Amino acid sequence: MSLNLANPVWVPVKALLCRTIRRRRIFTATAITSLADKGEKDESELLVVVGGGAAGVYGAIRAKTLSPDLRVLVIEKGSFLSKVKISGGGRCNVTNGHCNDTINLAGHYPRGHKELKGSFFYTHGPADTMSWFSEHGVPLKTEDDGRVFPVSDNSLSVVDCLLNEANIRGVRLERGKSVLAASIKPDGKFLVKVGKQSADTSESIEATYLLIATGSSQKGHSLATKFGHSIVDPVPSLFTFKINDPLLTELAGISFSKVQAKLKLDNPCPDLSNLVQIGPMLVTHWGLSGPVILRLSAWGARYLFSSKYKGHLIVDFIPDINIETAKSVLKEHKLQFSGSSKDTLWASLSNNSLSSISDLLKHCTFQVTGKGQYKDEFVTAGGVPLSEVSLKTMESKLVPNLFFAGEVLNVDGVTGGFNFQNAWSGGYIAGTNIGELASSSRISSKERKVTIGL
Repeated sequence: MSLNLANPVWVPVKALLCRTIRRRRIFTATAITSLADKGEKDESELLVVVGGGAAGVYGAIRAKTLSPDLRVLVIEKGSFLSKVKISGGGRCNVTNGHCNDTINLAGHYPRGHKELKGSFFYTHGPADTMSWFSEHGVPLKTEDDGRVFPVSDNSLSVVDCLLNEANIRGVRLERGKSVLAASIKPDGKFLVKVGKQSADTSESIEATYLLIATGSSQKGHSLATKFGHSIVDPVPSLFTFKINDPLLTELAGISFSKVQAKLKLDNPCPDLSNLVQIGPMLVTHWGLSGPVILRLSAWGARYLFSSKYKGHLIVDFIPDINIETAKSVLKEHKLQFSGSSKDTLWASLSNNSLSSISDLLKHCTFQVTGKGQYKDEFVTAGGVPLSEVSLKTMESKLVPNLFFAGEVLNVDGVTGGFNFQNAWSGGYIAGTNIGELASSSRISSKERKVTIGL
């Protein structure tokens, strides 16, 4: 059954009304069917967005902003912007404010650091993202480490802003259904089958444009392969290290503001430069965490997967001090202080003991036995290869009018707001090009009608 989405009853007229009913205002199967049964016909083009996350909603808003006559439908199986809501401990790390240089910014993406050096972030980077949210009623703040959060420290500020803007623009949001299948018709349009996986009934939508923004969902990968795209096998990224070491047990909760950590794996790694990171580290009840560990997990994601998350971590607790200076400092303490603990006097420590302590501070080795979780971010390495997509438009190189954005692509960043920036940038670029195509098509259609009339 063909779905007509043009009835103005779905377009709210006041922002306040949109905000009040945003959680209830979904596109139900009954409503769609009743519109179609009226026999109304709308010749305007339709964009179907698969996935109601950051990239999908941002892209839908951008496309609708540029082409108001374009009908836009976003289909989400679960809750809209669910990842935005829980990220950053419920604060939402919107982007990173310390990386406005595009080359430097691209260097924070283990998958994508080469490809993203071009026009991607230049078109829509962190400064653009911050301006957009500020202009739409979400004041932002940049913390010392570069992470950007809403001043409210509440992710709902971001969620409400996006859903409200989508409603104001007339973007249709449908929750609780999935895109079960999609194919290309002889005329080049997409036939999109929508329904619930467990239900016997489904509905078909004819779309001019299709934007797949499903995150790391297997469904998005499956749709991509149906259109001839390949998939880089997904593996976890951004996780903590499990380490069973009695030396760490009593230190749980202790943080170090700056360490250098080096990851050594049994399997050979072609590029070792990024398996050495400097930054804060946290001792946990199960091992080690903190920015330095998370960055190592991201850069070493595939190597760690191949090694079954086993290897050795060498930590330098005093990276700004060489070993000879460390020995000198310890000798000074030996002379200055009466004891290092209840049982050991500094004076009783031999020079060999001081050398051993210095060595341990500079080269402390831990055995990694597995991976933990990082609750603030759930990121996957893998997806549609960037070589199969134009990063200037986010359009598939294989299928016209098919677009991708966000984590469905083989792009992932380190912690600090970089993964959301990938979503904003990709969604914006895809939405821009879809909007421009729709506007051009609309103008061409009007010109043809005028010519026929003459």
